[in-house]
Amino acid sequence: MKQKIIIWLSVLLLLVVVVFMVKDFFYQPKSSNDNPYEYKTNKLRYVDPSLIGYKEVAQIKPDIEQLHGIAIDKSDNIYLAGNDKVIVYDNGLIQKSFFKTGKEARCVAVDEDVIYLGVQDHIEIYDLSGNHLKSWNPINEKSVITSIALTEKFVYVADAGNRIVYQFDREGNLLKEIGKKNVDKGILGFIIPSPYFDLLIGRDGELWVVNPGRHSLESYNERGDLISSWGKASMDVDGFSGCCNPSNIAMLSDGSFVTSEKTIERVKVYLQTGEFKSVVASPENFEKGTKGIDLAVDSKDRIYILDPVKKIVTIFERDKHVN
Repeated sequence: MKQKIIIWLSVLLLLVVVVFMVKDFFYQPKSSNDNPYEYKTNKLRYVDPSLIGYKEVAQIKPDIEQLHGIAIDKSDNIYLAGNDKVIVYDNGLIQKSFFKTGKEARCVAVDEDVIYLGVQDHIEIYDLSGNHLKSWNPINEKSVITSIALTEKFVYVADAGNRIVYQFDREGNLLKEIGKKNVDKGILGFIIPSPYFDLLIGRDGELWVVNPGRHSLESYNERGDLISSWGKASMDVDGFSGCCNPSNIAMLSDGSFVTSEKTIERVKVYLQTGEFKSVVASPENFEKGTKGIDLAVDSKDRIYILDPVKKIVTIFERDKHVN
């Protein structure tokens, strides 16, 4: 008798298990198919409108197959570089000229009368009329040039492939490597998991470099000494998230930083101290997955955002109605 009871209990338990299995397979609620990670990411992409301190005022839609880099000169002329040409716009956003390069430029920098292009492993130099002046020697086979910054004496080049910044003189002679790990000098080294590695010259001539793998910005003097750094790794809007952010930077006239990010696509402004100030463009302004959002600032502190997916440049200015 006892054995029969055990058998019937086993059969009943099996039936219960089968019922729950059928329910799981055929009667799941709609929400069970949602990806919880995607939900979490979508939630993080939301930006409180009260944090947005800028408004879109204009767009540039260049005739270019691939759009990579932007630079603005002292007269607010705009230079856009891409897969095989450079397009120049005046400060009224009217196209002035263009010239073919036949090479894919990942970044561009401009001074009084010279245009510098980063082409994979070396620098190409053109005059303002588009005449090719010089090609600097490639650094090495690992080089991926992602940013160029200019001073009166030096040309600074960010190399994502070698995870280092080079200081050249104006003739293309390599003078110094900056940012190489040196614990005694407090330099931890650049962590560059992806080919986004940006730099700029600050108001006092100091060099600012993004260290994306450390979610920070670092400043160096011309001797290569580390001066200061700031950053915040966080999924919140006031920090930098993901494996490696920010991806690109620019600077306003008061020394505030403009930053762009990937994964959670957004553009923000930080004070000189690194304190979050406001959002310029939220993820709603970009297609999901957009990377390489290059930045520039003109003499009126308008922020130019290069969108390589939409192939446009969007101009934002401070919204005076926002505190």
